[in-house]
Amino acid sequence: MRAALLMLASTLFFGLMAITIRYASRTLPTFEIAFWRNTFGLLALLPLLLRSGASLRTRQLPKYLLRSAIGIGSMLCSFWAIGHLPLSQAISLSYSTPLFVTIAAVIWLGEVVRKRRWTAVLLGFVGVLVIVRPGTSGFTHGSLIAVAAAVLSAVVAIQIKQLSRVDAADTIVFYTYAFWVPLSLLPALFVWVWPEPTTWIWLALTGLFGTGGQLLWTRALRLGDVSALTPITFMQLPVVSVAGYLLFDESIDRYTVAGALIIFGANAYIAHREAQLARRAATTAPVEAVSPAE
Repeated sequence: MRAALLMLASTLFFGLMAITIRYASRTLPTFEIAFWRNTFGLLALLPLLLRSGASLRTRQLPKYLLRSAIGIGSMLCSFWAIGHLPLSQAISLSYSTPLFVTIAAVIWLGEVVRKRRWTAVLLGFVGVLVIVRPGTSGFTHGSLIAVAAAVLSAVVAIQIKQLSRVDAADTIVFYTYAFWVPLSLLPALFVWVWPEPTTWIWLALTGLFGTGGQLLWTRALRLGDVSALTPITFMQLPVVSVAGYLLFDESIDRYTVAGALIIFGANAYIAHREAQLARRAATTAPVEAVSPAE
């Protein structure tokens, strides 16, 4: 029950982060929103790390730099999608990340994926196609940016799994933010706009909700089973869909709902199989490293 409540809180935090990103996108470019999200997130994270006494020693700095660079690419694509696509569509497509994680695990980790999980992956991609609708009047090139965010997030998930074989979770989080701040500042300088007074509130909340969501996510997965907790993350979709309708006058598209349900079914099965294999091998499934809307 505690794990389920932590995962639900994490899901709500990520949903609220998407809403604050949308508000900030009204006056600021995506590059700058990413920088302030990372800056405020690091400020919120430092007191927690100092209290926990986490070790910051590592021999993997080049790997952290690569992980952070790819993570920034994923973040920029994700934030752009949240700021410019209907919220329900942007979040629905972000749920395709575990599909790409399965493929990346085969390529980089040499994991064996059998027929049933491949079938679930293919079914999930059908859901993505239902949402994106290529070749129809409902297709927008912006939806491909949301898919790109999911692909890059999957690569990051595999990198986190590799880093976690040597370093503790708090060490990984610290160095990720330590690299994210300067890496996101560089492109932001080229489009810099000083935030308006109200925008500062949205930026600070974006950092707080993002960091809080990641910490709650990690702690929930320490306590509970991936297959049992993954369905809870889907609660983010109705939260942002209702927010999009009430706050931003967005309609809830039936194709997005249908595609999201298909992706959800595929993810639920993949998470179930990952959990089974993890218990057998006494290792952590790669899907555990995936954090929505990174």
